[in-house]
Amino acid sequence: MKKNLMSDNQEQKKIILSGIQPSNYLSFGVYAGALTNWLKFQDEFDTYFMVADLHAITLRQVPAELRKRTLDTVAMYIACGIDPKKSTLFLQSHIPAHSQLTWVLNCFTGMGECMRMTQFKEKSKKNEENINVGLFSYPILMATDILLYQADLVPVGKDQKQHLELTRNLAQRFNHHYSDTFKVPEPYIPKIGAKIMSLQDPTKKMSKSDDNLNATLFLNDDDETIKRKIKRAITDSDSNVKLSDNKPGVSNLMSMYNIATGKTFENIEKEFEGVGYGEFKLKVAESIAQFISPIRDKFEEIRNNKKYLNEVLEQGREKASRKAMKTLSKVNKKVGFYQI
Repeated sequence: MKKNLMSDNQEQKKIILSGIQPSNYLSFGVYAGALTNWLKFQDEFDTYFMVADLHAITLRQVPAELRKRTLDTVAMYIACGIDPKKSTLFLQSHIPAHSQLTWVLNCFTGMGECMRMTQFKEKSKKNEENINVGLFSYPILMATDILLYQADLVPVGKDQKQHLELTRNLAQRFNHHYSDTFKVPEPYIPKIGAKIMSLQDPTKKMSKSDDNLNATLFLNDDDETIKRKIKRAITDSDSNVKLSDNKPGVSNLMSMYNIATGKTFENIEKEFEGVGYGEFKLKVAESIAQFISPIRDKFEEIRNNKKYLNEVLEQGREKASRKAMKTLSKVNKKVGFYQI
């Protein structure tokens, strides 16, 4: 019998669930905005962290690349400090209950509810050649992800609040029609979580899917690549290192330096008072390279150990399946499906 990687003391904790699509290597922005909070969640909550590969296929994928990026994402989760002994790590596609519950929830969701989703409208404009039904019902699958594990809390940003509201509506609707079945999840707004912006357009978030590779720092970038990208980062016309809404490029680099060094913004301003952007960027680049280096090394070690990754995913599948099937069985019984 395999030794269970999970500890048993999490059953009494509130459940929190989150996931990331395997669309590319994870970025420094994802680390700052999501993974830093995930690390804190592990000790406070019963944490379920998935790789959202079902969501990923709303866009056309090269199968071999999707499989590779999926394992890359799991390895990077662990390299950043997500501990399989504390958290359930799993692949969305490994749990058939996601697809099964989504069909049931499809039948409880109005067309108008999905049509009002801002993300569907935005993604449809970007992918006019492939506006598929999966893209349209994406928020329902997201609701399934949350309700299937009876999540108490869901970390959300501004772009996900609408989806969480749909999730809450569906849970309440189903509970009203039958009886209490789903927990109605609450949004969790982390107290700390930096918003890292694009290096080439500091008015928009850093994206791991940005077509301009110079706009994004990836957690597997080598030191020279990091330094080159920071050197080319957009700043502004003057040379004052100040945290200001009027200086988004400089403020963004200061945020990154803050994460890499732990220095306060006040201390950063003092450190670089009277110093030009060239020296400032060099120091930022060196600090970030030093910060990312051990993560990258750990990632490479884990990624090359496929046996270990498969063991982690098998353990995650077992625990996630038990939790998901418990919920799905209740749903199937209540909607009237005959069960043997």
